[in-house]
Parts: sequence; C-alpha cells; structure tokens
Amino acid sequence: MKRYLLSVYQPDNDPPPEVLASVMPSVMAWEEELKTAGSWVFTAGLHPASTATVVRLQEGELLMTDGPFTEGKEHIGGFTIIKVPDLDVALEWGRKLTRATTLPTEVRPLQGEA
Repeated sequence: MKRYLLSVYQPDNDPPPEVLASVMPSVMAWEEELKTAGSWVFTAGLHPASTATVVRLQEGELLMTDGPFTEGKEHIGGFTIIKVPDLDVALEWGRKLTRATTLPTEVRPLQGEA
C-alpha cells in the first residue's frame, strides 16, 4: 500500500460558523467512509498560517520569524494521510474530499511504502 497526503487549502480567514455547520457533516461522513474502507491513517486541522513560526538557517545562524513561510491568500487548513493501492484510488478520495469541503485538495504521494 502507498501513503498519500491530502492537503486542503482554505482562505486565510477562518470560515464563518454557518459555512462550517453546512460543510462539517459531509467532511465527517467522508472520514467515516475512509475509515470503513481501511484507508484512513491520520487527520488534523491546522491553526491559521498567521500562528506559524518559521525556523531557517542563514549564514550559520538559526533565525525564527513569525508568520507563514510563504505569502498567499490560501494556506493548508488541514490534512489527511491515507493508505491506498495506487494514485487512482488516492485521487478518488481527493475528489470526494473536495466535494465535501468545497475547497481545493492537493493529493501528494509520501515517500516509501506504508
């Protein structure tokens, strides 16, 4: 089995409560379907990108800066790691997740085998 990262991109601002209320039942149903299929490994939501701290090495010194690594209007809002036989199956889970969240989902293989 191969592992894939499904990253959900969302606008920088947290969604309004009414949007979450309409989307979360579909997201929870998607996750339950994924678990029933035996493909779920891990899921996590992330705090806004503005809460990030970037650590980088510059001229031998470690520097820490507040905020996201890249400037943008969207950042990863959450992710799921799945284990499935191949890319086609991973893409199908990505399509289902996009339908549930109404947000873009990036499907990316992890290195190595599950």
